[in-house]
Parts: sequence; structure tokens; C-alpha cells
Amino acid sequence: MLSIIARRFAGLLLTLTVMSAAVFVVMEVVPGDPAAIQLGTSARPDTLAALRASMGLDQPALVRYLAWVGGMLHGDFGTSFTYGVPVAGLIAERLAVTLPLAVMAIVLSTLIAIPLGVLAAARHGKAADYGATLFAQLCLAVPNFWIGLLLIVVFAVGLGWFPAGGFPGWSAGIGASLKALLLPALALALPQSAVLARVMRAAVLDVMGEEFVATARAKGLTRRATLWRHVVPNALVPVVTILGLQFSFLIAGAVLVENVFVLPGLGRLAFQALAQRDLLVIRDVVMFLAALVVVVNFLVDMAYLVLDPRLRGRT
Repeated sequence: MLSIIARRFAGLLLTLTVMSAAVFVVMEVVPGDPAAIQLGTSARPDTLAALRASMGLDQPALVRYLAWVGGMLHGDFGTSFTYGVPVAGLIAERLAVTLPLAVMAIVLSTLIAIPLGVLAAARHGKAADYGATLFAQLCLAVPNFWIGLLLIVVFAVGLGWFPAGGFPGWSAGIGASLKALLLPALALALPQSAVLARVMRAAVLDVMGEEFVATARAKGLTRRATLWRHVVPNALVPVVTILGLQFSFLIAGAVLVENVFVLPGLGRLAFQALAQRDLLVIRDVVMFLAALVVVVNFLVDMAYLVLDPRLRGRT
């Protein structure tokens, strides 16, 4: 088991290294002169030269890359050209909104999808199965930002139960903050719950055909007990894979929903940096999100070792 963890961790480090090199080349080498991109074509030569010097663009690309990676390892992501503050502080500030939003979305997605998928599999070919399939297709067909707009119209404008947008800050209290995040979290969760419910349904149906399920029934276990004690735990392995991918997607793909609800999250920061041509912020946010996806996938691999004992004996 330790050898498996060591190999996966080595793969994690290699992936992060290759990814950082790719991000650096795409953001600082391929576009040409990052300083000219930020200031525009009408910038004065002396201003352009000063910005290039402050950004270290007068150094060779390899030196800049090693300095960037070394700074990230020490928590120094550089200083934003637009905001004039450290990028690490910007990411931490915005992550305090995006991370709870993603966690709420993944919790809501799981609470909706797993019972729905189990119900559809247990009532295979019946009305409940068709209803769950229809729900999943509807949620997949409608983009999450449209779901967000519908939720605003119904629950914010119509009923007045939730705010239509904005974030009061955690200093305003956990209740007010979670209330502001509930609608955007639900808008993110519904399409993901549709995917997860279909995976859960397929996994449960697959496990129900195994011999140990028939053995459990032959020993006198009821259908419900067999389903929840033996079938569902064994069907969770592929579901964990989807959960890991969904969490990564929710962190990295919440740009539209955060803009719909005017949330000061990481996705909105990337959108604003792109509009303001702040390449330093874009580079660091992209690298941070990519690294987060890789780390989450690594943790999913580790979860396999816990959920599936057969993997622990492999070398």
C-alpha cells in the first residue's frame, strides 16, 4: 500500500511540474510581451520598459519560470498589476467564498443524487425509474446559469426568501453567509446531481447482478437490507470518482454562476483579471485551479484504497 501511495505522489509532483511549465509557456512565452498586453499598444516606451523590469521580463524565460515556481512554493504569487496587492491574498480572499460554495454544492448534489439513483435502480423499469431519468435529463439540458436565473426569479424576486445576489461576508454571520450561497450552490448542484444520479443508478444495477447479492438474499436478508448493506457500499467506488471530478469542476467552473449572483469568488476574480488584462493574476489563478484539480484527483485515488480493499494488495 505504501508503494502505491508513493507512486501516486510521485505522479502528482510530475503532473504539477508539467502543468506549471505549460501554464508559464502559454501565459508568458507564447503571447509575446506580457507587459505590452497589459498596457496596450499605445503605451509609452519608457512606461513599457519600467513595467517589463518590474515584472522581471528582462530576465531569461527559464530564470523567470524558476523564480515563479520558487515563489509559489514559499507562498509568494507576485503582486497584481491591477489591484496592487499580493495575488496570494486575492486568491485566499476569493477562495473563502468559492470553496464553501463548492462544498455546499457537492453536499447538495450528493444528498439529491444518491437517494435518487438508488431509488431508480431499486424500481428499475417502473415509474420512479422513469421519473428519476426525466429529472436527470432536465437538469442536464438546462445550463447552471439559467437554473441560477430561475432560482433568483422564484425564490428571491417572487418569494423573497433569499437574496438575489451579493455576499455579505463571513463577518456578517454564518447564517447570512450560507443563506447568500444557498441559491448559487443549488444552481451548481442540480446539473451535477443529474450526472451523479445516473452513475449511481448504473453502479447499483451492476452490483445487484453480482453473486454475493444473491447469496445475501438466500441467507434471509430482506431486499432493503441487502440493498443498503451490500449493494450501495460496493456501488460507491465509481461514485467517488465522479464526486472528485465534480468538486474540481465546481471549483474551477463556477465563473458563470458567480457572475450571475455577483459573488466575489475565485471564478469572478479570473473573469475580472481577464477583462483587465492582468496576466499575472490570470496565470496564478489558472495554476492554482489546475493544482487543486490534480490534488483532488490524488485524494480520490487515496479514497479508492479505503473503499476497495482489493486495491491495497496491489503493487
